Amino acid sequence: MSINLKTIYAFAREMYPKKSIERIQYGTAGFRGNADFLDSVMFRMGVLATLRSRVLGGSVVGVMITASHNPEPDNGVKLIDPKGEMLDTNWEVIATELANVSDQELEEQVAKIISENNIDVSAQSNVYVGMDNRYHSPRLLKAVSDGVIALKGNVKEYGIVTTPMMHYFVVATNSKGAYGQATEEGYYNKLITAFEKIRGNKLENGKYRNYLLFDGANGVGARKMLQFIKRMHKSLNVEVFNKGDGKINHECGADYVKVQQRCPVNIPVTDANVRCVSVDGDADRVVYFFTDNDGIFRLLDGDRIATLVANYLMDLVKSCELELSMGLIQTAYANGASTNYMVNKLKVPVSCVSTGVKHLHHKALEFDIGIYFEANGHGTIIFSNKAKQSITKAAGLGNESAKTFLLVIDIINETVGDAISDIFLVETILHSKGWDVNEWLACYDDLPNLQLKIKVRDRNVITTADAERVCLTPVGLQEQINNIVLNYNKGRSFVRPSGTEDVVRVYAEAATQGEAECLAHDIGILVQKMAGGIEPNLVHPNKSLQAHF
Repeated sequence: MSINLKTIYAFAREMYPKKSIERIQYGTAGFRGNADFLDSVMFRMGVLATLRSRVLGGSVVGVMITASHNPEPDNGVKLIDPKGEMLDTNWEVIATELANVSDQELEEQVAKIISENNIDVSAQSNVYVGMDNRYHSPRLLKAVSDGVIALKGNVKEYGIVTTPMMHYFVVATNSKGAYGQATEEGYYNKLITAFEKIRGNKLENGKYRNYLLFDGANGVGARKMLQFIKRMHKSLNVEVFNKGDGKINHECGADYVKVQQRCPVNIPVTDANVRCVSVDGDADRVVYFFTDNDGIFRLLDGDRIATLVANYLMDLVKSCELELSMGLIQTAYANGASTNYMVNKLKVPVSCVSTGVKHLHHKALEFDIGIYFEANGHGTIIFSNKAKQSITKAAGLGNESAKTFLLVIDIINETVGDAISDIFLVETILHSKGWDVNEWLACYDDLPNLQLKIKVRDRNVITTADAERVCLTPVGLQEQINNIVLNYNKGRSFVRPSGTEDVVRVYAEAATQGEAECLAHDIGILVQKMAGGIEPNLVHPNKSLQAHF
């Protein structure tokens, strides 16, 4: 098979010319930005995915078109490696270079990638492409597919799917069906079968009630949950809201609920203590919430899900009489109270890594059972081959807990954080324990916290170390952060640059909500002064007090 690289330039010049000279960077979430400027990026990522597949012997590489929790005008793209992981770090650099060269330099850049990675351009290449339900996604999907075709690769379009579904399809194909059937029906069937076998005919237990309000963020997750409901035998009574009649992520979705700490729009006023759940635009994040007897909003975020899962899996391991290592992976955003609960109450080791799924996933592989969740609700559980073999052996010997454990593993999408899979897991655990939301909430008391986004001229002036908990530059910023934190009871704060936009993210927690808000604004004002902040300037919540610097 001969390939003429001039075809790539011809495609780019005629159909997908580069419209922006602004440099973009492949970050933890791939490329993201206003959809009007992404056509050329999508075409080039189709080219890159084809080359990546050839490097890996023709294994399927996935491409997902989504901007996740971003506003509807945005879109993005991320590549999925054969085992369901995020794109290899070295290839993130290659992706960034390829996306930024001019159209005239594109042919030469592709030739350079082929040469430096010893790619046999005549080898087989297989690329799967999926998209979320944004109105511009079909146009961008065509651009990706044309990029694959330009290099004579094989492309399969899955249409509108969740990001976790794309990861599942890639792994199912590359495992030759061992992980599941690489179809939408195969995905539904695997999760529903395991969930309903564990649940059985007893749909309520103790204080657990079989009723859930689901906020679909007007994204693809709503569509897919409705498909699950059609296929389930009323084993989970779900009522879906924000199912696509509004703007994606606008005043709804997991990120909105987590950051604003309030109910999404269109969720009806319910009785106290009714379980509610929000997913984000591409359904890879999930948070639970409810209104308590006093009418107060209560959030059960990724930290809460992680501790609930760890507690349940520990009990299963003990019931199976197995010796398996277990660890929880968190980021600096994890609430300090959750870390304390895991380490001192459950006696589970906790590791802190930099923000980004690839960092959590990699660290989780060090354990037989690696649990990773970000506070924003993105996470999953990974089981080693040793763990699966031990559990399978115990089940074969008649251990009922081990049989349940195998079904639990089937509910979990090990490839990536999967909001719907995680919901089925949480519902399974709460049903098993006979818990309502109050018993779940009572495991520990969260430290009040607040996150701020500070607009800056260049986010790269902020550099960090120690899993983003220590700020290296600008010089002197960390010292001043430390001094400010000393003024607050149980205070903790850190800053980090965004991976997708010129903002600096500030996190603060303290003993009271008022102190957390003041601490966050103290640090935010400091960042504006020392890191090139741009308007609007922060206004301190307590104007009568001087900031603590």
